[in-house]
Amino acid sequence: MRIAIAADHAAFALKQTLVAWLRELGHDVLDLGPDSDARVDYPDFGYKLARAIKGGDADRGVALCGSGVGISIAVNREPACRCALVNEPYSAALAREHNDANVIALGARLVGEDMAKACITAFLAGDFAGGRHAGRVAKLTSPTLDGDAA
Repeated sequence: MRIAIAADHAAFALKQTLVAWLRELGHDVLDLGPDSDARVDYPDFGYKLARAIKGGDADRGVALCGSGVGISIAVNREPACRCALVNEPYSAALAREHNDANVIALGARLVGEDMAKACITAFLAGDFAGGRHAGRVAKLTSPTLDGDAA
């Protein structure tokens, strides 16, 4: 699978570990940076990841920052991305199954290396269930402002 990964300085070390691990598993990994733990702004890297997903350079993405919150907001500014902030594998699996998430965000200061790997494993293994979820996911890309629900 083609996986894009991006981080900020707070998640640089975790990103490096995850890039190596994903490559060991045989995935084609697009490392979008940063290249060091020098201070950077997470929106810049979230936007790079979102562009990679939108442009078809990657099938799935992993976004990392200190808490996972900031970079997930940046990624979700792109309507082609459905980024779910997760902290454990069950949420990662449900993000794929119910929300057709194509990116997950993790907080390097909140989850350890083993938990991050477990979340990514669940995320990559999951499939979108479709069915009753398909209409809801379509609304994520094209929201209505009046709140009309089907």
